[in-house]
Amino acid sequence: MIQLETKYDPNQLIKQEAAAAFLELSQKTLEKWRHTGGGPRFVKRGSRFIRYRAADLIEWIEGGLVASTSEATARDAQHAY
Repeated sequence: MIQLETKYDPNQLIKQEAAAAFLELSQKTLEKWRHTGGGPRFVKRGSRFIRYRAADLIEWIEGGLVASTSEATARDAQHAY
């Protein structure tokens, strides 16, 4: 797992490989989420330049914080298609 220092640059751009390692996800999962939504925000410049800002990865993680499994179930039900 990639570790961010306590003091990190929130605008640091992180390649997909490092973002996936930090989130403990596969790169394919991040690729899928870029097309379908649901993942962290990302920066896209041109057809091949994809980066994630450190702050957006942290924000996405914090957006999933819950106090109980019932809270998570209720939240997931609200976001169901």
